[in-house]
Amino acid sequence: MDYEIISERQAKVLKYLVENNIPFTTYNHPEGKTIEEAKRWWKDDGSVHCKNIFMRNHKGNQHYLICFPCDDDLAIHDIEHWLKDVLVSQGQPAPGKLSFASPERMLRYLGLEPGSVSPFGLINDEAHHVILFLDSRLKEAPSLSFHPNDCRGTVVIGQDAFQKYLKSVGNKTEYIETTHS
Repeated sequence: MDYEIISERQAKVLKYLVENNIPFTTYNHPEGKTIEEAKRWWKDDGSVHCKNIFMRNHKGNQHYLICFPCDDDLAIHDIEHWLKDVLVSQGQPAPGKLSFASPERMLRYLGLEPGSVSPFGLINDEAHHVILFLDSRLKEAPSLSFHPNDCRGTVVIGQDAFQKYLKSVGNKTEYIETTHS
């Protein structure tokens, strides 16, 4: 497959997907660090475009990547509430007060910069430290769209291929019901 590579981070994602026989399509576009910026460049390809946020617990010893449909807004308080419910129901400690992880933490755990966060950052988390939480509606989507760890591109990946990707990276993944706005 021949793709125009715009960065080492994007190249690493595409190489990983190809080497693991995970089908995808990709396209490049001008920088889109926010959802509003990126919407100008996204193709109408039928995929669910996702918003991705990287958070940490109050102690700073656990990090969470949270993905949900891009047109939704989730308040930190709501995220704290559903993370607490999920984790406590599994016999794990509640996360306490959540905050956005710093750019330094994002680089350390996901190898990413702000504006380029996506589940593809998990390929850089070899210790499987980050827990991925996905809105349950994403499991029903035929295909999903994420940055390829660079906000100047989009990867469209089918549901089966995305499930294969999640299994291959090995991070703990949970689908949860969120409060939708």
